[in-house]
Amino acid sequence: MKEKEELRLIKLKEIEEKIYSENKGINYICGIDEAGRGPLAGPVVVASVIMPRDSMIEGVNDSKKISEKKREELYDKILEEAISYGVGIIDQDEIDNINILEATKKGLTNSLKELTIKPNVILVDALKGIDTLGIPYKSIIKGDALCYSISAASIIAKVTRDRIMRQWDEIYPQYGFEKHKGYGTATHIVAIKEYGLCPIHRRSFTKNFI
Repeated sequence: MKEKEELRLIKLKEIEEKIYSENKGINYICGIDEAGRGPLAGPVVVASVIMPRDSMIEGVNDSKKISEKKREELYDKILEEAISYGVGIIDQDEIDNINILEATKKGLTNSLKELTIKPNVILVDALKGIDTLGIPYKSIIKGDALCYSISAASIIAKVTRDRIMRQWDEIYPQYGFEKHKGYGTATHIVAIKEYGLCPIHRRSFTKNFI
């Protein structure tokens, strides 16, 4: 690993290291992040992951800063190293029923239930007022870019959601989900106006386009 990348990763792990060094009883820190709060179609996906304290996977970063190909590679490496991980998926119908913020919070709780090991503390990207099953949590603004375990969670969430949207593309190819993953791109909006809504569109997000 090049020195520059090693230094970047050390900096990315400063938040976790501070928690470990100041709290002797903490052995497991869980990072949590979501993918898909903004799209017009498909689910919101929330991932929780506990990485080993000494984990230093080259390239781990905020998923938005990494190419799709690189995310797929990192996803495999993260799951290989992870002590435990969980994924919560909330579909478009539930998003319409309870709103996207509540759906994201529910996905977070569901992802925690998937963990096989209970973390001592949770680090989450920006969310507050969440049910962490009684586990203490710290909300970090832009955590996916500032915290290693949240970055790892962001990659798991993004790759999981992208794979779901690629599967939907095979069923509804006219919308181009393979390319835009349900986000409100110009080509997606044109497709909605031409073909109407399909079952995976979020009705609460697409009122202005039909």
